[in-house]
Amino acid sequence: MSAGVTRMVTMGVDVARSRIAIELAHDHEEVWAGVGHHPTEPSPPGIDRLRDLMSDPRVVAVGEVGLDFEEEGAPPRDEQVSRLSELCALAVEADLPVSIHNRSAAAEIAEVIDAHPGLRGVMHYFALEWEWAQRFLERGFYLSFAGLVTRPSRRALRDVVRQCPANRLLLETDSPYGNAHKRMGVQNRPAYLIDTAELVAELRGLSLADLGHLESANALAVFRRMK
Repeated sequence: MSAGVTRMVTMGVDVARSRIAIELAHDHEEVWAGVGHHPTEPSPPGIDRLRDLMSDPRVVAVGEVGLDFEEEGAPPRDEQVSRLSELCALAVEADLPVSIHNRSAAAEIAEVIDAHPGLRGVMHYFALEWEWAQRFLERGFYLSFAGLVTRPSRRALRDVVRQCPANRLLLETDSPYGNAHKRMGVQNRPAYLIDTAELVAELRGLSLADLGHLESANALAVFRRMK
């Protein structure tokens, strides 16, 4: 709270850890939960059990879900696509946004989104160029930026931050990963969101206070169960 982070979403990557996310959300009023199945998990998602978890009022998203075509040992691509399609259908059924993980699978993710009318959500840890940003924005998605944008080499990503519509811009830490440039080698934590926020405010010509108001409004717009 002292760092200015007043609400956060902790994501599940399988049924067991989705339950833990919900427990944390019930124990801490500033924490909300996502329930999902990460694409690199070897076992298939427990769709019925995830559906049951989504009824909990502290659940605000289906996530983390997505496609990962880089991770060695991840399930085959076609299996990942099939799983993501199931999870997206579940999100539409529950009227919850998805938080989508993408590694080298942007085209396939766009196809899955298109196959599920009414699907809404967030492109988590966005790291692509403006061309792809536009494609996901056109599909109604939000873009969420993490510490990656603070790295000096990421000039193209900074251009995306400048051009992203104000009402589609989100920030995240991806703790314990996704470190800001000045904290490389240090375990990430939600309080370090300030590192990304400072740069994003500078890139967009905003005060930190104004960016904070914008981020709160956008988070409440996409995570509609959040209060």
